[in-house]
Amino acid sequence: MNPELEKKIENLPRLPGVYQHKDAEGNVLYVGKAKDLRNRVRSYFRESRPHDGRMRIMIRKIEDVEAIVTDTEAEALILENNLIKHLKPRYNVLLRDDKTFPFICIRNERFPRVFPTRRIVRDGSKYFGPYTDVKNMHLMLRTIRSIFQLRTCSLNLAPEPIAAGKYDPCLEYHIKKCAAPCTGQQSEADYNRTIEQVEKLLNGHTKELIALLRDEMERLSGEMLFEEAAGLRDRILALEKYARKQKVVSEDEADRDLFAIEVDERENVACGVIFQVREGKVIGRRHTYIHPIEGLPGSALMQRLVEDYYADAVFFPGEVLLSDEIAEPEPVQELLAQQRGRNVPLAVPRRGAKANLMRMVRANAAMLLEEWKIRKMKRGEDRIPHAVRSLEEDLRLETLPRRIECFDISHLAGTGTVASCVVFRDGRPRKSEYRHYKIRSAVSGKPDDYRSMREVVARRYGNREDIDWPDLVVIDGGKGQLSTAADALREIGAYGRFPLIGLAKRLEEVFFPGDSAPLHIPKASTSLQLLQRIRNEAHRFAVAFQRTQRKKRTLHTSLREIDGVGEKTAQKLIRRFGSVKRVEAAGEEALREAVGVATARKITAHFEAKRGGATSQRSA
Repeated sequence: MNPELEKKIENLPRLPGVYQHKDAEGNVLYVGKAKDLRNRVRSYFRESRPHDGRMRIMIRKIEDVEAIVTDTEAEALILENNLIKHLKPRYNVLLRDDKTFPFICIRNERFPRVFPTRRIVRDGSKYFGPYTDVKNMHLMLRTIRSIFQLRTCSLNLAPEPIAAGKYDPCLEYHIKKCAAPCTGQQSEADYNRTIEQVEKLLNGHTKELIALLRDEMERLSGEMLFEEAAGLRDRILALEKYARKQKVVSEDEADRDLFAIEVDERENVACGVIFQVREGKVIGRRHTYIHPIEGLPGSALMQRLVEDYYADAVFFPGEVLLSDEIAEPEPVQELLAQQRGRNVPLAVPRRGAKANLMRMVRANAAMLLEEWKIRKMKRGEDRIPHAVRSLEEDLRLETLPRRIECFDISHLAGTGTVASCVVFRDGRPRKSEYRHYKIRSAVSGKPDDYRSMREVVARRYGNREDIDWPDLVVIDGGKGQLSTAADALREIGAYGRFPLIGLAKRLEEVFFPGDSAPLHIPKASTSLQLLQRIRNEAHRFAVAFQRTQRKKRTLHTSLREIDGVGEKTAQKLIRRFGSVKRVEAAGEEALREAVGVATARKITAHFEAKRGGATSQRSA
């Protein structure tokens, strides 16, 4: 950790809030929330705290941290959720719906409209959903429009145009689908009472709504307003008919949300499912996919699922049931308590009726996860090029070689030996996964491609923390290089995990370990052309890295001839000025800013002496 970052962390307040880890370019790597900002941010850099591979990689990149203080943990939860959705940091767990599901919106306006939408606008409007079953959403909208007289027009119903008589009743009014608030025949207060009833219906409180309407009907009957009472009677009958269609899952008529997570570690994906139960009846189900999960435990995935849901919720139940414990329940409990007005239990049921309910939710999560895998498989099969399928047939492989890795060694007269590993996925280069290696076992002036190949293969597959196993490995070379690579895999216990071949350049022959005779693939075959393209890319990448290393050595050697300039100072000068020529051309003042007064004077004197010597030679 750099001193500036360490000082910044020590000055963070011990208050709740949200923090953002950033890299050297200012890109946000991770967004998190904390009860105590200083302690939480500092904990990332403690050696005693265990981190998985993903977190260790992120921590190495952290160059800055930015914090936002909030009043409560609940506020921090909501802010964290909004920032993650807006910034999409690379190292946060992101929840992805498989597609955009619709919501029912109650618009924030005078005489609010109720309509379906797939786009959420943060303008104070209320959104109910999402509805994974679009037919169910349209049934709900038809029920609302048949029971409640709501406007469907987009007229500006400000007080002035209504008072001026600007509008006339439309057909909706005449067929008793709207009470014509545009002409002043329905007051805003009466319309808003109707909207409150719609919200109760959308929140699943059908029984409560029926009871309220029945009390109102009896009051109107007592006041001899029989026509209005008859209208409420019809509304009650329609609501009772709708309620009978809802699936009853518990007899206690409680309001609860049920969350379940199903994980497939092999596919690196999880599916989260939420069931909304109101008055003992399921009124909605939503699901989301978490990919990649990066080896996170079920408690962390459940935390992300629950926090994401309640950060945007409009209704908060009296009980929350979970399939897994939450890693840090306090922020969720605080948010629920604030919204509900009392503590809301978070429980993981183990037996009884609630456990049976949870089994149903988990079964849905497992089913949706299988659907995701089937769709992924179908998409993958559609994308696989003919060359990859042809390679499977020509090499007689047991599985499609969708992920191919290829190795090459490069050096210049035995010096600066390096290796490259390129990765192709479905016949296309994955440059973000390319790797180059400086060969540690190389002896200057004594090239040994076999020893170099043994080292790089062992280093590549001896630690599989951050990459997948390949479907095929290609060694640039003949039987000798291939045999060495096979020996290296045997030493680390990885031999046999994937097919291994060598591609000899002279006759483009393919060798398998242990086979004395090569396999000849037709020159016009797309599979051989794919292998050649991969081999050439590995060679290009190795040569480019070797040249870069050679150039760095040359630059550093030239600068390190100067008295007082060591390795670190030479690197600093090259980063600052770009080349030795620019260092030489830089004035003493510019050098002074970079390396200090004494070193700048030595550098200037060195180049002046060098120029003076060159002038003397030309004169002679």
